[in-house]
Amino acid sequence: MKTPILLSWSSGKDSAWTLYQLQQSEIYEVAGLVTTVNQAFERVAMHAVRIALLRAQADAAGLPLHIIELPWPCSNEEYEQRMAAFIAKVREMGIGHMAFGDLFLEDVRQYREQQLAGTGITPVFPLWGQPTSELAQSMVAAGLQAVLTCVDPGQLAQEFVGRDFDAGLLDDLPAAVDPCGENGEFHSFVFAGPMFQHAIPLRKGQVVERDGFVFADLLPADEVS
Repeated sequence: MKTPILLSWSSGKDSAWTLYQLQQSEIYEVAGLVTTVNQAFERVAMHAVRIALLRAQADAAGLPLHIIELPWPCSNEEYEQRMAAFIAKVREMGIGHMAFGDLFLEDVRQYREQQLAGTGITPVFPLWGQPTSELAQSMVAAGLQAVLTCVDPGQLAQEFVGRDFDAGLLDDLPAAVDPCGENGEFHSFVFAGPMFQHAIPLRKGQVVERDGFVFADLLPADEVS
């Protein structure tokens, strides 16, 4: 019998690839996706993905979606309180593991481990330490399809926002930019891939600049902006 595990879900390629790896695991069975959503804007933080598309991903993966709503602005104290309340519910569900798609940022991993210490939830990092160049190429080769929804123009030209995460994009990335955007250079939304039962129809909306970042809005294919 496999061990049930929840997956921290950002809507981007790293969490999607983590799902794909867990789907092939002989140890774990994914019991659901967990996402934090900005209450004021009704979008996934940083990725700026609409809740409708987030739900479409969960449907494509055939998994329950657990949304943790966060106020805006949100203090660290408020964030930790809401996360703690959710973790308590997870324990009531009989789940003792949570997976994250982190790649190599030690401070991020340590923060997650500290937050879960003593809660009865064990953090799992399936992609940790894998060379990001090889990882990015493996994603594309396996059929993962994503769109860059957010770019930090201080690290990557804003012209990259809205582009597909594909072989052409990887070739065009400057040498200083991590191929997986792990340093915050960019964020993405996955609309198709081997982790999904079907592709998610979508269309690209406006490109806007906000709070020092450039965002490409994405909408369900049948929704009017």
